[in-house]
Amino acid sequence: MTVTLAQRALLLLSLLLGASAGSGAGVNFRFASYIGDHMVLQKEPAGAVVWGYGKVGGIVIVTLHQAQETIMRKIAYVKDQSETWIVVLDPMKSGGPYNMTAEQIIKKERYSQTVYDVLFGDVWLCSGQSNMEMSVSQIFNASEEEEKAFAYPFIRILTVALVKAEEELEDLTSIDLPWSLPTPKNLGHGNFTYYSAVCWLFGRYLYDTLKYPIGLVSSSWGGTPIEAWSSWRSLQACGVPKEEKQSPFPNLYTGPTDHSILWNSMIHPLLNMTLEGMVWYQGENNAYYNTDLYNCTFPALIEDWRQAFHYGSQGQTQRLFPFGFVQLSTTVSKEEDYGFPRIRWHQTADLGCVPNVRMPNTFMAVAMDLCDRDSPFGSIHPRDKQTVAYRLHLGARAVAYGEKMLPFQGPMPEKIELLADKELLKLEYHQKIQVQKQDDKIYEISCCNDHQCKWIPAPMGNSSSHSLALRVDSCHGTVTALRYAWTTWPCEYKQCPIYNPSSALPAPPFITVIPS
Repeated sequence: MTVTLAQRALLLLSLLLGASAGSGAGVNFRFASYIGDHMVLQKEPAGAVVWGYGKVGGIVIVTLHQAQETIMRKIAYVKDQSETWIVVLDPMKSGGPYNMTAEQIIKKERYSQTVYDVLFGDVWLCSGQSNMEMSVSQIFNASEEEEKAFAYPFIRILTVALVKAEEELEDLTSIDLPWSLPTPKNLGHGNFTYYSAVCWLFGRYLYDTLKYPIGLVSSSWGGTPIEAWSSWRSLQACGVPKEEKQSPFPNLYTGPTDHSILWNSMIHPLLNMTLEGMVWYQGENNAYYNTDLYNCTFPALIEDWRQAFHYGSQGQTQRLFPFGFVQLSTTVSKEEDYGFPRIRWHQTADLGCVPNVRMPNTFMAVAMDLCDRDSPFGSIHPRDKQTVAYRLHLGARAVAYGEKMLPFQGPMPEKIELLADKELLKLEYHQKIQVQKQDDKIYEISCCNDHQCKWIPAPMGNSSSHSLALRVDSCHGTVTALRYAWTTWPCEYKQCPIYNPSSALPAPPFITVIPS
């Protein structure tokens, strides 16, 4: 660490004045609300940001210690207007535990707070709506999953409380679950409370690979559109119209829908935190609300959050930190309205797969084959969150942790060719494909005749390890476009036709124009 001569002099002067120790009563001296016992701070190469509140006029000394040994000491000053202080710790290797003490010296008094059992590792933020909010007690094999908690004492979990705010808050006003070691009760406290199954399982798969501490912060609220999680900047950039006075979701269970109302209260207060990355599971509430703006609002949210966390963490959180998300699963619907297929496509910025030029350093878990017709929480809430988290963690390992040879995406055709006889459409894939079953309806072509077009099935034909033929002879006109899995419920549980054979990842849905 670096301490200037002036800082040393001020510290010595305060000590010579005979400062007495106090608990902090009488002054608003404390750590930020999410800094507490059992927490995980971001490891090297970044420096973890630590901050809190104090009284203007005194210095703040933050000390990291292990047993009786002082590891580092940092000095900060309380800002006049906000009455906050902030330090960036030197980059630390993964491990622990450590204790961390913050002291403020004001004239002849010293106020201090200590947090215990602090680990250094990777910190991931998890956010979204109810499929992210679903707790471990709601998923398949819940009891077994909960009992595994005791085997992971180096994963630490925190859940942000459901709070709304009209203005951007500096600190969290409430926390449902403070930093904790995982236990069956913490993981399965209740339905849609804590702890997020997707977040927990994602972190657990990461820990099994990385073997060092993982910190998981869950900040989700069911029934919420992306507009509630977006700052005014990103909404303005996408031309999102002002919200309606009445709820646009009269027939659905909803959380807050006002623009930016959860960004203000459940994301903005976390901006000083140093993160490794984040995962996101949201979109159901935009299947029928500002649907065709999602190809802007989602990339804009990612870009805005990245910029805000980078700035808030004094540049310690990467400017393009890894961002993973779950592509929408399925739900039983009385009639096909294409809301879910459109959102799935827009989740990729209309490019079909990620990372891409509009969404760099991102990764996606396809979930359209994880349907759950009998879910007691409604078919929109499938219980197989293990597969969702496993697919997410593959993306994180490839994109965030640099496992270049790890397959983390399902097959996408790189070349589509209408053969000379115009009875077959040939799809060529860069990666190997496994045709798990024949399906006569999941591929569809746009058949145009006399300036009228309609979608008709293109039955699957012969296939090889890298190609597939579709029969298009039923089109007595011009084949102009092709789409795959363009329905709310494309296939039964893990029974879509095309997968990557090495990683069992399903081909994502797509729609594309056929070259003439």
